[in-house]
Amino acid sequence: MQQAAAEVGRLYAERFGIARDPAFYLGKLTEEMGEMTAAWLKLNGRARGEGSRAALEDEAADVLGFLLVFADWQGIDLAEAFRRKWGVHLPDTFASECRP
Repeated sequence: MQQAAAEVGRLYAERFGIARDPAFYLGKLTEEMGEMTAAWLKLNGRARGEGSRAALEDEAADVLGFLLVFADWQGIDLAEAFRRKWGVHLPDTFASECRP
């Protein structure tokens, strides 16, 4: 998943002529978090405009995608980091699935 996101990120930058400098990676992640927040607020009647579940899902996918792109840029194996950080909190029956 991380490799696929990195490739989509490369294609995105190429298509729109974006220089992917350090500000790009965190900037896009922050932008997408804001868009996901706005989609949630609209969906729940806490902001003006019509919201939809599809819009929220799309923005959540963008957040995940840009998190994966950021992790790839930083050389983070996000799956391994997740197993290390979150897997220890799972019951034994599930923890083995999250451990390498």
